[in-house]
Amino acid sequence: MLDNETILIVDYGSQYTQLIARKIREQNVYCLVYPYNKIGSKFLVSKNLSGIILSGGPNSVKDKKSPKLDKKILSLNIPILGICYGLQLLCNEFRGKIGQSSSREYGHSLINHNKKSELFKGIKKTSQVWMSHGDHIKKEPNGFVVTSFSNKNVISSIEDKKKMIFGLQFHPEVYHSLDGKKILSNFLFNICKISTKFKLEDFLFNKINELNKKLKNKKVICGLSGGVDSTVTSFLLHRAIKNNLYCIFVDHGLLRHNESNEVVSIFKKKFGNNFIRVDASNIFLSKLKKIKDPEKKRKIIGKTFIEVFEKEAKKIKNVEFLAQGTLYPDIIESIPFFGGPTAKIKSHHNVGGLPEKMNLKIVEPLKELFKDEVRLLGKKLSISPDLLNRHPFPGPGLAIRIPGEIDRKKIDILQRVDNHFITYLKEKNIYKKIWQAFAILLPVKSVGVMGDERTYSYSIAIRAVTSVDGMTADFYMFSKEDLTEISKRIISNVKEVNRVLYDFTSKPPGTIEWE
Repeated sequence: MLDNETILIVDYGSQYTQLIARKIREQNVYCLVYPYNKIGSKFLVSKNLSGIILSGGPNSVKDKKSPKLDKKILSLNIPILGICYGLQLLCNEFRGKIGQSSSREYGHSLINHNKKSELFKGIKKTSQVWMSHGDHIKKEPNGFVVTSFSNKNVISSIEDKKKMIFGLQFHPEVYHSLDGKKILSNFLFNICKISTKFKLEDFLFNKINELNKKLKNKKVICGLSGGVDSTVTSFLLHRAIKNNLYCIFVDHGLLRHNESNEVVSIFKKKFGNNFIRVDASNIFLSKLKKIKDPEKKRKIIGKTFIEVFEKEAKKIKNVEFLAQGTLYPDIIESIPFFGGPTAKIKSHHNVGGLPEKMNLKIVEPLKELFKDEVRLLGKKLSISPDLLNRHPFPGPGLAIRIPGEIDRKKIDILQRVDNHFITYLKEKNIYKKIWQAFAILLPVKSVGVMGDERTYSYSIAIRAVTSVDGMTADFYMFSKEDLTEISKRIISNVKEVNRVLYDFTSKPPGTIEWE
């Protein structure tokens, strides 16, 4: 990826750092995210850097223990954009003054900018932005000019054109900043002078050649779930190494209605005898018997998956590589932000413990890409849109959508409910508008009346959310007609259910899944 003009995003712990990267990638510009304390001189000179963005963060620059600006960054003589905490670091470095706000400025705000700034080129004088800060600039640094103020008279942006250093007090990466994408675009193309765009066609061509060269005549196994990441990983590897790829699908009995058969029919056709299905539902369900705690469920499922996968993988002789559908957000989250080199690194997938146990080398073909880029890559690999546009589905499956104890009867009820719900969304062309939709079988029964008879049956909660990346989410606002029809279909077709509830909770404060 060194041929690409690259933007380095220095992460100071902001919850929005990944959004910066996404906004840049959406404009077909290659970028990397690294924690502020993991960047060395060799790293800075080894990359084809066209510009640097300093992210926001939860700290105050007035705190002596707060993260500092690496001065080697300033010596590169390339454009720098500081966002929120990044702005305050720059202000501090060049002897401006930072003040502590009497109250935190959080949420929508209006700014009035100076039209002479290259950063605001093509943007109306008054613009809505998203603020999230406790400190503010009391006095701009020497050589810098103020280019905008908020409606609360807070300095919202500064710049030094000669040094090519710019700073924003607000967050352009958040969609609430209505002109944020344009501001970032001005930085990328007018200030950093990015000229060559990052193209997935080039990525695909180069990646196939790279994999072919690296894995030639080597056997590779891939844990295939039928989800987007593992599907694109398997198709990409198959394009590169053909019959040396072996895909193992572990059916833990906690999949959606008819999903196991669908996965088999699709991938058996693609990979033939190199596709291996393992029905391990009895093993998983026996280990989950009488387990109520959601964290215990997750750990049991993860550990059992590894055991089953490992046993099956050992039947394939002379395997050297394990393929994982790791994406770039997984890599970002796994780099230890604080602590030394011995800090524990988070495992990305259910196969997280496998490499050490099986002594296999890891291959991660998608590790430079975000989810939306993976879907576009899958399209270029001629993968069915039905596979690429599936809603996210958790590794533990329906186990975390059945609060309390799990058994086959409950799984069957939830599968049928979920199937009627999702089928309705697809029929009404609502499915693609929603990030994730599913049903939850509640450990609660209630009294009802059906056919003039008293019932005492299960209650179901349905959930549907919209999101850009899953980090935050809003509940989908169904019409009354839709909710009425969904409830009617479920209760009419699943006799064990007599009550349907809708979850009107956003993330935060809730999570998308219930457990």
